[in-house]
Amino acid sequence: MASARDPYPDALRAVALVVVVLGHWVATLPRFEAGRLVATGHLLDAWTPAGYFTWIVQVVPLFVFVSAAVSAAGGRERDRAGESHAHWWAGRGLGLARPTVTYLAVLVAVAGLSFVTREGILDQLNASLTVHLWFLAVLLGVQLLLPACLWAERRWGMKSVVALVMLAATVDLMRASPGSANEFARFGARVIDRHDVFAWVNALVFWIVPQLLGIAWWEKRFSGRAKGAGMVLLGAAWLGLAIVVGYPPSMVNGNLGGETNLLPPTLALFGVVWLQVGAVMLFEKPVRTFLERRHLGRWMALFGAFGLQLYLWHKLAELPAAWLGQRLDWPIDAGVPGEAGFWLGRLEWIGLCTLMVVPVMLAVVAFERRRRPDVVAAQGKRRILVGGVALFGGLGASLLLGAWPGAFVGLPLVAIASWLLRAPRQA
Repeated sequence: MASARDPYPDALRAVALVVVVLGHWVATLPRFEAGRLVATGHLLDAWTPAGYFTWIVQVVPLFVFVSAAVSAAGGRERDRAGESHAHWWAGRGLGLARPTVTYLAVLVAVAGLSFVTREGILDQLNASLTVHLWFLAVLLGVQLLLPACLWAERRWGMKSVVALVMLAATVDLMRASPGSANEFARFGARVIDRHDVFAWVNALVFWIVPQLLGIAWWEKRFSGRAKGAGMVLLGAAWLGLAIVVGYPPSMVNGNLGGETNLLPPTLALFGVVWLQVGAVMLFEKPVRTFLERRHLGRWMALFGAFGLQLYLWHKLAELPAAWLGQRLDWPIDAGVPGEAGFWLGRLEWIGLCTLMVVPVMLAVVAFERRRRPDVVAAQGKRRILVGGVALFGGLGASLLLGAWPGAFVGLPLVAIASWLLRAPRQA
């Protein structure tokens, strides 16, 4: 019997996950002196053209798009049945909180071990081990707004997307405040020069857009190869124009308060959304045909079942990879692009990370198989509210403070969230 599960969204998430994992590893540049890890650089700082590759590597909008697509039907059904969206969101929050508790607990143990051994490796990878948690916060945030997005998409369709893009453009216009033709020609550069509080309006506006597009695509109101090709062309032109007027090329840099398209999001970042959504629609038919002919649906679903664990734990693999590279004296520190051996060093670093992530994932999978799978999410709104605040607080603390001391602060908060977001046991 054929499975009713749609393999295409699973395939999209699988591809996006592989891209982000490899992208994170490639971007980390270990630096050694006298056989010891003394720093970790970032590829974007070492090689300016790397910013253009982030147009492909920045796949968080694609994750939001796919998540909205597969959640749309259930959201419509809950709305018709008058069921609680809060209960559904608690289930999503619980599903993220439980494995995150395990991850943060391991980071606490690793931090404690590093103080005993004085290896110094954690010092250089400290922030790298928690920086990826921002995606979990974004995903949970947009899922909170799913009912409003379902209503807006049904009520206004693509007009809601246009309105949000215009709002984002207004925010950037206020940031740039151009007063002459020359200042308009440097519009993007002026935007990123100013980081007023109101600029963070775009942090909400931007992430709603791929959610609206995901809903429209799933409900067949925005699909087809012609529209897909048009969106790809729009995205390419959008990004090209953004560079011309001074926006930075990188779409993943997290330089808070500095030269960034991400913190807060700028108008330029929408170009990535148009490219990704266009590609999803453009290649939908041939990819679906390929998946069906090769009977890959089950494999895509299996990969997706462990996707969250791989996303959480792939950064931890950098610790043993750096330690092993240091012990073996491998040339994983190979200078900067243009110097002899740099890209060979990158391949060896990725190989080490891949080698080290295998035992990490085997241990994680073994542990997860022992975890209770049938935990029921909470129903009470007050319990869900407090649990949600604790979850966002724990993720935020870990993200901002790194493994030390962030995991020590974040772990109890996420653990409290995991307890509150599950239904109380009946006496």
